[in-house]
Amino acid sequence: MNLGLVPYGEAFELQRTLAGAVSQGAIPETVVFLEHPPVVTMGRRTEAESELHIPENAEVEIAETDRGGKSTFHGPGQLVCYPILDLGNHGKDVKRYVRDLEEALIRTLGAFELEGTRYEGLTGVWMPPGGGQGPRKIASIGVHVSRWVTTHGYALNVDLDPAPLTEWITACGLEDAQFTTMRRELEQVVTVADVRPAAMEAVAEVFGLTFEELPGEDAGLWGQPIHASLARR
Repeated sequence: MNLGLVPYGEAFELQRTLAGAVSQGAIPETVVFLEHPPVVTMGRRTEAESELHIPENAEVEIAETDRGGKSTFHGPGQLVCYPILDLGNHGKDVKRYVRDLEEALIRTLGAFELEGTRYEGLTGVWMPPGGGQGPRKIASIGVHVSRWVTTHGYALNVDLDPAPLTEWITACGLEDAQFTTMRRELEQVVTVADVRPAAMEAVAEVFGLTFEELPGEDAGLWGQPIHASLARR
């Protein structure tokens, strides 16, 4: 599903609906690609008093969520991927699942000749030191697994201002981390639409999926008004 710009709350409810349907075998495993309007999301380990320092005049939503991890920022220009997968088909191993998401991100970056890397003890994908700069985080991961069905996923910084990740919050609980974007690393314009095909291919390869566009008019899935509004996008 390619949904464009979707408010966080709507996307959260959509994930819950999809996860229930996947869990019951009513629909195949489904992967959602989208962007969010500016929003700070708080994972289950967020310590709001120490992590959030959002200016009073900032035009940003604050949302609690059931994913793991700490706080992060989403905004237009960031490719968000929410895989709704049954881990019964993928090893029933949450750590492996997170590593597989990292692998999909590394392959996506590789399609643009960018070398993403992992760091022991840290979740997500980073650009390695170089050009007088230290490690720079380019993608974040936060997941939730219930009855072996996954929700949430990753956020890849394509072309957005990463300043909120350091100025508004202590993103991912990392005090001194630097954040970057594909546009900044490539030193050229690149859009979410440019990156999405490579991201889809990487997810399909890593998880052994064959994608088909999910029809929005599916009455069994889109029975609720909130989902019908998304289907019309």
